[in-house]
Amino acid sequence: MNDQNLLEQLRLDPGQRDGHGRVKRRYWLVAGVVLLVALGGGAALMLTPRPVPVETVRSQSTAALAGGVAVLDATGYVTARREATVSFKITGKLADVLIEEGDALEKDQVLARLDDVDERTRLALAQARLRAVQAQHGQIEAEADQAARDLRRQQELRERGLAPQQALEDARTRVASLAAQLAAQRGQVEVARAELQVAQVNLDNTVIRAPFAGVVVAVPAQPGEIVSPISAGGGFTRTGIATIVDMDSLEIEVDVNESFINRVRPGQPVAAALDAYPDWRIPARVIAIIPTADRSKATVKVRIALEGKDARIVPEMGVRVSFLQEGGADAAPDGVLVPAASIARRDGASVVFMLEGERVRQRAITPGQAYGDLVLVGEGLAADLTLVRDPPASLADGVRVEVGSGG
Repeated sequence: MNDQNLLEQLRLDPGQRDGHGRVKRRYWLVAGVVLLVALGGGAALMLTPRPVPVETVRSQSTAALAGGVAVLDATGYVTARREATVSFKITGKLADVLIEEGDALEKDQVLARLDDVDERTRLALAQARLRAVQAQHGQIEAEADQAARDLRRQQELRERGLAPQQALEDARTRVASLAAQLAAQRGQVEVARAELQVAQVNLDNTVIRAPFAGVVVAVPAQPGEIVSPISAGGGFTRTGIATIVDMDSLEIEVDVNESFINRVRPGQPVAAALDAYPDWRIPARVIAIIPTADRSKATVKVRIALEGKDARIVPEMGVRVSFLQEGGADAAPDGVLVPAASIARRDGASVVFMLEGERVRQRAITPGQAYGDLVLVGEGLAADLTLVRDPPASLADGVRVEVGSGG
C-alpha cells in the first residue's frame, strides 16, 4: 500500500466533519451555562452579608433601687462572719475523714476520727483503777463499822467494870484510825473518778464534730496523717482538719475612701452586684461602719448585710455596691436598667440594639443615673429585653446577627 492510499483513508468526508462540529458546539454551550450558574451562585453568596456574631445582655427592672438613687460606688468581697477551721484537741493519727468539700453539715455532726486504741486502753485502765479503790473503800468502811461496834461493847464492859481501861482506849484508837483511812480512801475514789473522766474526755477528743451548721469549703487532711492542735515537726504535722462556713452569715465587706465615708450610715440601703453575675442586683443594707481607718490605704471598712440569700453567693467573691440615698418614699425610679456595655454611639446619639429574631433593631435612648455597671433609661425600653453587649461598629439597624456563647 503506498502513501497516497494511506492519506485517502485518513481523509474525512464533509458530512462527518459537520456532525463532529455540532457535538463540540453543544458541549461548549452546556459548559458555558454551568459556568454562568456557578458564577451567579458564588456572586450571590458573596453579596449576601454574613450574620454578625454578638453576645447579649438583658434589661431589668428598677425594683432593686427602691431605696433611692446611688450616692457612692465601692468594691469589696463577700465574707463569712462565721467561719472555722476545726482541729483535734489532742495529737494523734487520723483514722477516718467523713466529709468532703461541698457537704452541708448539721451542728455536732461527726467530721473525722483519730486512731483511739491508746485512749480506749487508758479508759479501761482508769475504770479498773476506780473499781479497785472503790473495793478498798468498801473494805475499810466495813472495818470501821466493826470497830465502832467493838468500841460500844468496850464502853459497856468498862462501865460494868468487866474490861480494863486499856482495851477501851485501844478500841477508840482503832475507830479513829479507820475513820482517817476511810476519809483518805474516799479521796482516792474521787481521784480515780477524775482520772476516769479525763480518760473519757481524751477518748471523746478522738472524734471531732461540727461546731455549727454550715458547708465544708476545704478538707486538707487525709487518713493516716499525724494531726495536732499545734504545728510541730517543721511544719509537716497537719493542724486543721476542715474549714466550715456558715452560709447564713455571709455579708459584704468594702473599703470606702475616707473622703466619702460621710455618705455612708448604718441602715442605709445598698444595691450589690457580684462580679460573677454583673446583671443580677442584690438588695442589701449597711450593718456597721468599722470605727477605724486604714492609714496605708486611707479607707474605712464597711460591713453590708445581704437581704437575699442564694446558693450562687459564696465567700471571697468580688462584688460592687452602690450606696443609695433614701428619699421620702421607698419608690423605685421610673424606667429600666440596662448594662452600660450595651450602650453604643451612632451619629452622636446613644443607642441600644434589641434582638428581634435573627436581626437587631436600633433604639435611641437617653442614659440617666449610673448604678455601678448599670444605667437608668427613663423611657423607650421595657424590662427583660435582650440587648447586644458591646455592639461592634459594623452593627446597624436590621442587620442579621448570630448570638454567641455569651448570649
